[in-house]
Amino acid sequence: MNKDDLHGYVPAIATPFSAKGEIMEDAFVELFEFLIGRGATSICIAGDNGESWALTAAERGRLVRLAKDTSRGRVGVMMGISAPTIEACLGYVRAAEENGADVLLSMPQTYVLKASEAELMARFDKISAATGLPLVLYNSPRRMGFSLTVDQTETLVNAHNVIGIKESQRDFFYHTHLLARLGGKMSVMTGPCHYILPAFALGAKGFIATGPEFTDLLPSQMQEVGTSAPDEIYRKAHYQLTVIYEMLMGTGTWPASFKAALNLIGQPAGVPRDPVLPLSGQDLDKIRRTFDALGISYR
Repeated sequence: MNKDDLHGYVPAIATPFSAKGEIMEDAFVELFEFLIGRGATSICIAGDNGESWALTAAERGRLVRLAKDTSRGRVGVMMGISAPTIEACLGYVRAAEENGADVLLSMPQTYVLKASEAELMARFDKISAATGLPLVLYNSPRRMGFSLTVDQTETLVNAHNVIGIKESQRDFFYHTHLLARLGGKMSVMTGPCHYILPAFALGAKGFIATGPEFTDLLPSQMQEVGTSAPDEIYRKAHYQLTVIYEMLMGTGTWPASFKAALNLIGQPAGVPRDPVLPLSGQDLDKIRRTFDALGISYR
């Protein structure tokens, strides 16, 4: 995969767990087909939506293999390799390679480690030395505790086989400078879904975002709408994306709300894995009320 292959709708798929915490493989395949039907060009395994923190290397590898067998070349398969330690990260790299992943997605060292410049660069040096697979950076200040700078991103793009970035910085000053400087060197993929349509107008190539699973406008049509003059279709899609994102991010412990919303529209997302609890009661009612207000059908 190269930067020109990374574009459009690249959803991070949920990992369907049973009440016993087991991966439901048939449900995963059904979800995978649903996302292809929504227009996915690639699909990400073991992202935030997939409860990456709850998946072993072997489980990630098994899901990649299921994805490859299901895809049969229709879409690319990305796998998340983010981890606090380099040993865990490289274990995920091996699982991705052994099972045929096309591209890797990685934050810097995560969660409690706010990397210095030297530590940040050393992490990606070690990843690149361990694999020939292309890499998509993941800049998520909320999850990392810091943000990559445009300068740091440019250094990483120039030094390694980086074909793109999932950019979850919530600052349009940042997005503007990132796209202006690096939009020609890599695929900039929007993270927060209320930035999707505006970012297309500034040169983004696609999105790895949560929310387009539910919109009236097909995700595969969002680039055309985002690069055209804003009209009623644009405004409706942008409003739906904004409200859905606010609701999902503000309800329960991630990704309980996302899984509940998928289940409501008839997609077998299962339940979160321990220690995250499924949504119930008022939280489920909140999703229903939001869907009602937006005109989204559910069961």
